[in-house]
Amino acid sequence: MDLGLRDRTYIVSGASAGLGFATAQALVADGANVVLGSRSRERVSAAAATLGDEQAVGIRADLADERAAEDLVATALKRFGRVDGSVVSVGGPPPGPVSQVTDEQWRSAFESVFLGAVRLARTVLATESPDGKAVTFVLSTSVRTPIGGLAISNGLRPGLAMTAKTLADEYGPQGDRVNVLLPGRIDTDRVKELDASGGDPDAARRQASAQIPLGRYGRPEEFGRVAAFVTSPAASFVSGSVIPVDGGMTRSL
Repeated sequence: MDLGLRDRTYIVSGASAGLGFATAQALVADGANVVLGSRSRERVSAAAATLGDEQAVGIRADLADERAAEDLVATALKRFGRVDGSVVSVGGPPPGPVSQVTDEQWRSAFESVFLGAVRLARTVLATESPDGKAVTFVLSTSVRTPIGGLAISNGLRPGLAMTAKTLADEYGPQGDRVNVLLPGRIDTDRVKELDASGGDPDAARRQASAQIPLGRYGRPEEFGRVAAFVTSPAASFVSGSVIPVDGGMTRSL
């Protein structure tokens, strides 16, 4: 299936590894150009080199920095001449229960996970494009069901999902689309760290897998293909949608 991505340009944040990189791989595989953003200059440069210099460029961009969104857009325009959308993926906030998470951890996470993501989406949507733009937020199943020990994620992700829905309303009349993806247990370094936090990662993985109807963790490339489709012109009538990518783990509609 041709997703219509050839020669289009997308900004992918949190793209040096995990779900962001898997999404960038899927976009490039279908012909898109990508600007990768990450807090680590070394890692994001290596990720871009893996994808190929003709279609990918990586820059250091911490979404908590007020200049990051403009830097990413400016890089896309300078290198590829256009911006067609963004996949907004941010690293997970620190774990911990509400009773133990500090005010400073909440503030720091809000700046990067929430405000930084909104700022990037807003900046991309305000950029002129020959065709309608598409913004896809990569959040978590914590939007619908709280995850034990992840108080900050449980608090911020649902608000981001509703903000995305609001953006879809605001920018829809000009032909732009905004959607949300809810990854579940995908086999990334972040999930491996969470599994290891209890002291027995193998047991944690078995327990979590038992709650997934497909009986296994997802692979990053499985998520990346979904993200590429939702962001692509092939999904041109999909907007304001919140889509789980979790092997059936989410029990609510």
